[in-house]
Amino acid sequence: MSTAALTTHHQPDDRVVAVLATMMLLVPALGVPSELVLQDTLKSALVAFGALIAALLLCRSRLHDPTGLAWHPVLWLPLLLLAWALSSVFWSHPYLAGVEAIRWALFALLVWLGLNVLTLQRLPLLAMGLHWGAVLASLWVALQFWLDLRWFPQLPPPASTFLNRNFYAEYVLCTLPFSVLLAAQAQGRAQIALRVASTAFNGLALLMTGTRSALLALLVLLPVLVYILWRYRSRLAWVHWPRADRVLAVLILIGTLMGLGQVPTGNAYLTREGLGQTALERAFVRGQSLTASSEYTAGSSSVRLQMWQATLRLIADRPLAGAGAGAWEVEVPRYQAPGTQIETDYYAHNEYLQLLAEYGLAGWVFALGLAFWLLRAAVRTWRERPGAVDAMEWPWRATLLASLLGLFIVSGAGFPWRLAGAGALFALALGALAASEQRLPVFRPARATPVGRLRLAQSGLALALLAAIGLSAWAVAAESRLVRAAQLAYSISRSGAPNERAALAQREDMLRLVREGVALHPHYRKITPLVADELAAWGDWENARWIWASVLASRPHVVALMTNLARANVHLGNLDQAQAYYDRALALRPDAASLRSVEVMLLLHRGQEQEALQRARVHLDSGQVEPDLIEYAYVLGLRQRDFQLALDAQELRRKRWPATQIDSWLKTGMVYAGPDLRDRPRALAAFQAAWDVTPEYLRPQVRELVPAGYRAALR
Repeated sequence: MSTAALTTHHQPDDRVVAVLATMMLLVPALGVPSELVLQDTLKSALVAFGALIAALLLCRSRLHDPTGLAWHPVLWLPLLLLAWALSSVFWSHPYLAGVEAIRWALFALLVWLGLNVLTLQRLPLLAMGLHWGAVLASLWVALQFWLDLRWFPQLPPPASTFLNRNFYAEYVLCTLPFSVLLAAQAQGRAQIALRVASTAFNGLALLMTGTRSALLALLVLLPVLVYILWRYRSRLAWVHWPRADRVLAVLILIGTLMGLGQVPTGNAYLTREGLGQTALERAFVRGQSLTASSEYTAGSSSVRLQMWQATLRLIADRPLAGAGAGAWEVEVPRYQAPGTQIETDYYAHNEYLQLLAEYGLAGWVFALGLAFWLLRAAVRTWRERPGAVDAMEWPWRATLLASLLGLFIVSGAGFPWRLAGAGALFALALGALAASEQRLPVFRPARATPVGRLRLAQSGLALALLAAIGLSAWAVAAESRLVRAAQLAYSISRSGAPNERAALAQREDMLRLVREGVALHPHYRKITPLVADELAAWGDWENARWIWASVLASRPHVVALMTNLARANVHLGNLDQAQAYYDRALALRPDAASLRSVEVMLLLHRGQEQEALQRARVHLDSGQVEPDLIEYAYVLGLRQRDFQLALDAQELRRKRWPATQIDSWLKTGMVYAGPDLRDRPRALAAFQAAWDVTPEYLRPQVRELVPAGYRAALR
């Protein structure tokens, strides 16, 4: 008896697929209506719980059943990366390598589950979970686009429940092939209308995001999907629909895209963004932006190019072992080109380059092995053998390959494999494709699995589920404390009086939260430094210093952290420690602009004002400066009576940071109005320039800052 025959009628496995389908419904649909927990933390927990519960159900169903558990060579690929991640714990970044090991363990488990339970009869149930999960996620996008719904914290909207709109767009793109096949298999007018409308709605929501990688992938995917519908038309329901139902489907498709696609946004942020007022206009404008040369010199694509170039240098330097699993963000600052600043990024925004950079030879084996297997699967699907298997085998194989094609395209400009939803879809698609191959005549049937092994697997999975619950609770506890601390820091800053007695209680609460958060999760780089930045702005260098130091201990090559620690130590009078951090940063990135202000600071605090003045002039002339160097140049110019330096500093400040124009013009006016220059016309011109750029509600405060002898002349 073949594996297909054994598994097709195995009813207990229906529960396993139901769990997987529910998981894929909930992951995109649910979000956290608070900033205290990141969206992907919730989604990762849902995937972990769903995968482990499904695996427990599968092992239980096979305890008293002769059906064997299948194995496929593709499983060795994620297991290889899992093994390399485990080895990286001992020679690379232990925490990040551990995270990668868990990711690949769950990935392999989902592939294995798909291999064993995703029969032809069960694939529609999984597809329904994928489709309706995408529909619910798209509903949030539409409400955010049209009605400015703000239930879920997010970066630039509309991002659904994904925090970032690119994450949503990449995910929903990969579900479209399943939605299209479900629509093509619809029966009855009501079901046809519902499935076609919901599929078109998902496509419309994707256009609302304006995510360019997803739009390009959609252009590639659409003709592929049309070809699948046409090639397999004799096996799909759509060809048997009455003419009226076919016309209805076309009208719904056109009406949804062209009708709703013309409804303007009600989102204030998107209106200000100026990238199109409707979904169709937004997609066109964003797609067209890829043809602008400035996009590759100053736009987001230029930043990606810098990251890719640095990653290629890392790959060339460590071709065999790589940087270690998950360690791209730790090591890439060492490979940045002069004048670039990408050390605050966590991912290379190219899955293939990051895979090779972190896993070395193991990454090459994974990439080439997967490419070879999928290419062979595509060829085998193209050369289908009628009569060898169920006729629906081939449309489903084509759908799975189309979904993977979309995923692989967007993986060239993002990091969807590392996100819970897209990563789970990736694994299940591979598992379903492997299951399809098991049904082909070339594969041998699976052998029955010994009961002892199944019980051992059950025990291991139960422990893993408990561990997943514990890890999820730990992640939520750490994130919520750090996010709450950052929120308190921003709230104190907005009060305008961070050092007043009224703010002391809030500050103590904030420091308690950040200490607890760092103690729970010393490797959390995304939020922790934000608190230190605010503390430094208030002059609390002592607390800022230990927070920055905790992050630098985990990410030892981030120049921005080193220069921040140098500044903190200068302000605290620890010049030797400041010099040590400065020297360390200088050895790593001698071209970093932040080092120039630290150099001037050190010279000043060592009493070498003339040399500090000379270095400030050199750095100012280069134009590569940071705001604090501008301030030092201004103060130095006044103290050393080099008024031209002070004026040049403020002129550069206005050019580089236009938001500071009011203060900059006021300081310029004070230089001219001072007892040394006494240049009343130029002083008045500077004060008038400050007055001209001052909003009406701020003018009373600005008037008080202008010397009394000039106030009456302001127009």
